[in-house]
This record gives sequence, structure tokens and C-alpha cells, in this order.
Amino acid sequence: MRGKNLFRSAACGALALAAACVGAAREPVDCVNTGIGSISHMLVPTFRTVQRPHALFRFNAPYRDFTEDAVSACWIQSPGHRGQPVFSFFPYSGAADGAAGPWRTSWDQPHATPYRYDVRLDAYDVTVAVAPGERSAIFSFAFERDEAHAVQFGVHNGKEGSCVWDGRALRGVDVFSRGHGGFPARVYLHAEFDVAPSGARKAGARTVLLFGTKAETVRMRVGISYISAEQAERNLRAEIADFDLERLAAGARDAWNRTLSQIEVEGGSDDERTVFYTALWRVHERMVDITEDGRYYSGFDGKVHDAGAARFYTDDWTWDTFRAAHPLMTILQPREEADKLASYVRMAEQSPDRWMPVFPVPGGDAHCMINRHPSVMFLDAWRKGIRNFDAKKAFELTDHTEETETLIPWHRGPLTELDRFYKEHGYYPALREGEKEWVKEVHTDWERRQSVSVTQGASYDAWAIAEFGREIGVDAARLAKYDARAKGYALLWNPKTQFFHPKDKMGAFIEPFDYMICGGFGARNYYTENNAWTYIWDVQHDIPGLRALFGGADAMDAKLDKMFNTSVGPRWKFAGQMPDGCTGLMGAFTMANEPAFHIPYLYNYVGKPWKTQKLVRKTLECWFRNDRMGICGDEDGGGMSAYAVFSMLGFYPVTPGLPEYQWGSPVFTKATIHLENGKDFVVEAPKASHDVKYIRSISVDGAPAASALVPLKHADIAKGARVVVDMSDRPTR
Repeated sequence: MRGKNLFRSAACGALALAAACVGAAREPVDCVNTGIGSISHMLVPTFRTVQRPHALFRFNAPYRDFTEDAVSACWIQSPGHRGQPVFSFFPYSGAADGAAGPWRTSWDQPHATPYRYDVRLDAYDVTVAVAPGERSAIFSFAFERDEAHAVQFGVHNGKEGSCVWDGRALRGVDVFSRGHGGFPARVYLHAEFDVAPSGARKAGARTVLLFGTKAETVRMRVGISYISAEQAERNLRAEIADFDLERLAAGARDAWNRTLSQIEVEGGSDDERTVFYTALWRVHERMVDITEDGRYYSGFDGKVHDAGAARFYTDDWTWDTFRAAHPLMTILQPREEADKLASYVRMAEQSPDRWMPVFPVPGGDAHCMINRHPSVMFLDAWRKGIRNFDAKKAFELTDHTEETETLIPWHRGPLTELDRFYKEHGYYPALREGEKEWVKEVHTDWERRQSVSVTQGASYDAWAIAEFGREIGVDAARLAKYDARAKGYALLWNPKTQFFHPKDKMGAFIEPFDYMICGGFGARNYYTENNAWTYIWDVQHDIPGLRALFGGADAMDAKLDKMFNTSVGPRWKFAGQMPDGCTGLMGAFTMANEPAFHIPYLYNYVGKPWKTQKLVRKTLECWFRNDRMGICGDEDGGGMSAYAVFSMLGFYPVTPGLPEYQWGSPVFTKATIHLENGKDFVVEAPKASHDVKYIRSISVDGAPAASALVPLKHADIAKGARVVVDMSDRPTR
């Protein structure tokens, strides 16, 4: 039967691709395993996304975790990385009248690549396949039974959305709304079929299209738009002329190969290459370019704008991505990174309150987590030579946001008494155990004040604003307040315990204090998703200052050692209190959450680079693996994967905002980055292997560096330097 043959062809093709990554002859996209991390250790698994690089159209597998067996709907489009998808569909056989369900099925035999996804809905013997365009896609429904077939279409928002068959096409509108103070994004669908439906019936906001009674494959091509129904059809016409899913998949495959081939690696194991290219693939999921024919919809004012020279990007979680994902893009795609930063400026300008967003999505600012790290992204890009965004506007809008918007976690609103206290005293005040919250804007049932981590993050942002202001010529008097706030983290340092410690409004440390399980669920009274051990090190902008608080390198070295060798106690007890930080454990260190990513590299700052080299390799070996549980924490759309990309290349941006990188331990014998400027940056480590992980010496264009303690300069990357790393299986102390 046609349906069975189509499925067998797709299955064989996927198996061949998996085999193609073994050995020398392969293309980078063949090394991508979208199933890595598809079983979650604790919280959210990775998604098996089908999408072109940074493209508007994005499809996710119909199940959330690979361990789940039931499916009640598939979804055509995912506007936000982890938000509610839109336009549900469900193909089935056996209901001659096209009854609208609800339907439910188990699933089997998923085959996923970045450019195509196939899955069998085995209760109805239907195989679904999809291949992506930029703002369009082709789906196929291979019905295997000789029974009546139907496809049910629905929407997420039944009050405002609908799907209607007009005799020629299925036209739909659904609503995605995750913003705070923004405007919902209306998502438009235009869908056509290569087999004309034999009938249609309406069931509320759902539409059921009826097809034949013989085994057959029905193909559907769709256009997606955030602008209008007419634009959705134009997007389809511009990209897809027929119903050839194979050809569209081949085009998407080529697009991914071009993107992933920007970095070529030699050496390493098959598993290491798979982990590397899978991580590189995930980093290119976001941000998402939602420009359509030179226009874009903004969820910050609910209007359609002309894009002009810069494309418009959204869907970003800066608390996660400022650390490594954006710095990686300053190397790989500086022109695109400039457009992303210009998009932040536009979003703030378009917002009624003119606040810089932190979690922009198509429906405005989701405003999750803590602090405002676009300030760091602006500085980091500027110092790396990315200048084609409006720096003056970026500074003014960032300054305005800092002075008028609250720092209360997960709350978008004006200043409160907590913010006024912070501006006067330099730290966010904490509540004592059992003390009742009186500030109504604080999420008392969940997020709390997070007073220590908010203070530390605000210090980093203040440093970035001051440094950025100096870079672009802002008057020094305007920057003095930010210079002072940049040191605010030190107000919470307890020299007696060597922890950053919550203080009450009277300036007294809150004691006694459990540094392992502290501050309620997720430590949210005082920290953010992690305990006090993680937040000892959350001073990325002033590591020399942190070292001075310890009293010198030896004391800081000893505290790092203690962290990696201190048990969290009973795992069940710790997990119940710290779900975000209970996986990826190495002593009291967790690889599972973003504030910890830079910690293994801190041994470089105390003169012990071999400890960094050993630990970085260990994190990769333990927590970034080629299997379904191969990522230990939430992969927030590239936030975690960027750590793996950098670390496997051998260097990492410990301080975004400084144009330099700390050395770790190169995994590959050779890595070549083909830069946008036409030059190649090369790292050669010819002896690198599983055991050969320690750096003996480094040379840059033939000139020896003093040691692995000398950071790699971004300028050397940009000019296309050739770096040679001599490695050994024994540490160089």
C-alpha cells in the first residue's frame, strides 16, 4: 500500500542517516540526534523540533516526553519555545460520519531529523510526516486501512480562534498569548490538500475534513503568518509550489547542512561528534525571525511594522541565553546577532512603558525569571565589533528600564518599596523565616523575593550598563550610580561562612541558615532555583573582586574543592526541595541549571587550570551524552547546549561583556569555524583524546601564550587565528 511504502521509505531513510554519522564520510546534519534529552531527568525534556534555522514555522513532536504513550492531538505550529502550540490536528480512520472525537491514540516508530519528522498513530494505523519551509510546511497523512478517513482540526483558543473549510482551503486563526502587558499574537493558517475532501463538518471551533475509504496518502501544505490570513497564503505561495514533501525536506536538510557546516570538527568519537552537532543544532532554534515580506507583527504594541533593513527576531529567554547562546552567535552570526539586538530596541520602543523585555515572545514579554540581561548582551556584542544596532537608543531604553521597572521576580510593573530600598541601600532585603510578605507584587505562593540572586544579577547588569555607557560616550556622571550598584553583590558576602547570605531590611544577616536546603521550594526566598552553594559564584562580572572577598586565590580554590566534594545529603530530600538543581550533581555542584555553567572554569582564576580542564571534560562525559537522557537539566532553547558547543571547542565565555574566553579542554583534534568575514578560526589539538585532556602549552599564530591562564581574545577569533594546543594525559601544575 502507498501509506506503508511511504512509511517504510522514511524509516529506512532515518536509519541510514543515523548510520551515516559513524565514520569519516558524513554531513553535519547526519550527526544530529534530536532524541538526546527526550526523557527528562526531573523537569522538562528536550523537544524534537522540525524547523529551519531560526525560522518562523516550528513543529514539535506530539508527545512531550518520550516515555509518554498517549496522544490526543498533534499541533501544526509552536510560536514559543515552551508555550502553548496552535492549530491542533488529528487524523484517524473508522468513523464514516467524521465524528469529532475526542480521539486518543498511542504512537510508535518516531523518526526525527531537524528537517523531517514521521510518527505512526498506531490506534488508527496512520503515519504523519512533516517537512518545514521558512513560514510554511508540508504534512502527509498515510492512511493504511480501507476505511473512512478524516482529519480533525482545532484551535487552542476556542473563544477567539477557528478553522473553516471554504471549499478550496482550510483557513484558521488561533491566538498565542504569553506576554505581560503586551498584545496577543494572532496566528493565521492557510492549508490546501492534494486530495480534495469528500465533505466537511463543523463541531464548535473544530472542523472535520472527510476523505476516502481506501488506503491512501493525503498531503497538506500550509502557510503560517502573524500578520493576516492573506499573508499566510502569500507565504505558502512564495515557498511551496507543489505537495512534494521529499523535496521540501531535502531543502531543509541543505539549509541545516549549510548552517552546521560553519563549524567543522575532526577527531573525537562518533558519540562526541553527535553530541556536538546536536548541541549546535539546538542553539539555532532561537531567536525566531518572524519577518514576512519586509513586515513583522509586534506583540509589544499589537501592530504590523515595516522591517526596514533589519529583520525582526523574537522568542528568547535572556536569563538562560545571555550566558553562552548569544556569545556563541557573536562568533558565528554577527550580522544576525545585530538584528536580534536591534529587535530588542524595537520591542522596548514599541512597548507602552518603554521597558526592555527579558523573555520576548510573539505576544509580548513573557517576563520570566529574574533581572534584565539584555544589558549584558548589548555590551558583549559591542565589544566584539557588532555595531549595526542603535547603541544610543539601547542605552537610553536600558537606563529608563532600570530606573522605572521593578526587580521583583516574574513581575512586570513599576518600582515598589523593595526597589527603592535597593537603590538606597544596594541590596534587595530578605524576609526572616516565618515573616509575612507585605509587598503585594511579590509572588508569595511560588517565586518569592529571591533577594540574594536578584542583588547579584542586578550588580552584573549595572556593571554592563556602566561599561556600555563608557564605550559609547555617555557622561560619567550618569554612570556613577551603576558603578556603585555593580559592587552591590559584596554587601551580602558573609566572610565568616564564605557564602552570599540574605540580609534583612535592618542590614543583619539572617541566621541560623542551611546553605544546602534554604529558603523554601527552589530556595526562592533568597536564591533562584539553586541553593547558596551555586550562588557563591554568581559574580561573573567581577571575579577578581570575588577572589578578594575570599581573601585570595588559595581560599577560593579551597571553597571550589569543597563544593565539588560536598554531598547534598539524601537525594530524595534534596530533590524535593531543589528540582531545578538536583540533577547533574557533582558534589554540591549542579550542571543542570544555568547559573552554574561557568563554575568549572573558575579554577583558572586561582591558578589551577588543570582542575578546570579535568572538570569540564567530566561535565561533558557525565551530562552531555548521546542518549535519551543525555541532558541533565532544562534545555531552554539553546541555553544549555551552548555550554556543550563552547566546552567541546575548548573555551568558554565566563564573563559575557568581556571580549575574551577562558580555556577549558578541547575535545577534537581540530575544529575550524568558518567566519562570516570569510576567514577561518582554527583550534588544533592533535593529541586530544579521552585521556589526553590537559593543556601543556598554547600558541596563537605561532606566538606562544604564557599558559592556559591567558584568555583567548575575541579579536584572535575574528581575525581568523590558528591556535595550536599541545596536550598531555598528565596535568601541568
